[in-house]
Amino acid sequence: MSTPSATVTATTQATHPPTELEIRRVFAGLVIVLALGAIDQSIVATALPRIVSDLGGISHLSWVVTSYVLASTATMPLYGKLSDQYGRKPVLYFAIFMFLLGSVLCGAARNLVELIVFRAIQGIGAGGLLPLAQIIIGDMVPPTQRGKRQGVVAGIFALCSVVGPVIGGVITDVLSWHWIFFVNLPVGAVAFVIISRTLRQYTPLHARRIDYLGSLLMTTCTIALLLVLTLGGGEWPWLSMPIIALSAFALVTGVMFVRHVKHEPEPVLPLDLFHNRLFVIASIVMALTFMGLMGASLFFPLFFQLVMGVSPARSGVLTGPMMMGIALSALFNGRVLMRAGRYKPTVVAGLAVATMSFGVLAWSAATAQSLYIIEPSIFVLGLGLGLVMPNVTIAVQSALAPIHRGVGTATLTFFRSLGGLVGVAGSGAILAWQLRGHVAATMPTAAMTPEGGGMANHPLLHQVTNAAVMVYRHAIASTFTVGACIVACAFVLILLLPEVPLSDHHHAAPAPAAD
Repeated sequence: MSTPSATVTATTQATHPPTELEIRRVFAGLVIVLALGAIDQSIVATALPRIVSDLGGISHLSWVVTSYVLASTATMPLYGKLSDQYGRKPVLYFAIFMFLLGSVLCGAARNLVELIVFRAIQGIGAGGLLPLAQIIIGDMVPPTQRGKRQGVVAGIFALCSVVGPVIGGVITDVLSWHWIFFVNLPVGAVAFVIISRTLRQYTPLHARRIDYLGSLLMTTCTIALLLVLTLGGGEWPWLSMPIIALSAFALVTGVMFVRHVKHEPEPVLPLDLFHNRLFVIASIVMALTFMGLMGASLFFPLFFQLVMGVSPARSGVLTGPMMMGIALSALFNGRVLMRAGRYKPTVVAGLAVATMSFGVLAWSAATAQSLYIIEPSIFVLGLGLGLVMPNVTIAVQSALAPIHRGVGTATLTFFRSLGGLVGVAGSGAILAWQLRGHVAATMPTAAMTPEGGGMANHPLLHQVTNAAVMVYRHAIASTFTVGACIVACAFVLILLLPEVPLSDHHHAAPAPAAD
């Protein structure tokens, strides 16, 4: 239910739409911001071996990535709510500043503990880059034209995932691993200047009241849940006491958070969002899509190297077609398909294509098909997924009131990241279970411990190698099968998605603030 002030603001908004030139200038700055956040993970992953050789602490190496992911995912909904209360521009300033501050500190880290802490600081900033960029696009661009920009967003992420490892390797070899962080400074400064000169400061539609207790409860609950997903089955067994304690803590703080927001006049995450059928379905679909995608694609390099026998460098190239497919279909969707003003048919088609592609991949992996079948399937999988992500975001932004657009978009992004983490944790558990179940049955014990230590010339060596390949083949094929089932669930659910008519004119954008 809108308030009178919100109605007045909405009326003013319609009379002050941004010009196309203004949109292009702002979008140029947002593209740089998105590239900063998208490329960071792949660049850092490439430099991890060099970081370990300099700083040591290989047993805690995974926390260089984990601390960043935890911080960025947990803060996403907060950025959306704060941008609704204080406007997009100052909150985006804060996100860029924190990202650059974390980059400087990471580059100057003297040991692995410092690097892990500084990566968390960098992650706090990164948590706002993607959702705020999508929110600003939703503010400035009419719904029917929004697909073109959202398609570019998907294309940027796909491109960065491909070129990131290359750039990271070059910087690490030519300069040092410190510069993979320092290089963010000039790029971020350019984005900061462009946004400061082009993006309007808008009048917030919310009262400036911060829900401190709700923010604390939501953040601690989210971090505890993410720690369970990240550490369970790896650092600690799923039924170990630390995992059980973290799960209980997440449950308790989650219940406390729900009870709190029911009585808070300005909650950090309004429960009204979950009364919107479109938002609920879209959030679940986004989570399921990324659960299947991340859970299966995580093992593409492992499959190519251990099962297909290709080199690590070539395995990275072989996963590229999926990102190319995502980029191409997202761009085509925004420039052609979205002109009709409908998003549901495209999402349905995208999920149907992705489900079939996953099924073909599972069959190909299990039956030892050639790359001539596997590679087109990976490319078509990308084509299908590229039609899902931008359109679901547009659907949510079109269904929510302006006062909830920021927090709604950021929460959708949060569910996307959460789904990806669940997918990674779940697929890892499935792979481990499959390996444990097949190893004893397929690998001869004598082959594992040949007498006399003559492993090089032992007659069972080739049987062991072939048995191991078969074990990994079927185990990874099972993760592809699960991925297909998860995306199929998203396909069935998307059929229930309501379709809100998209307008071809600008409306309900934030009004310019009075000087």
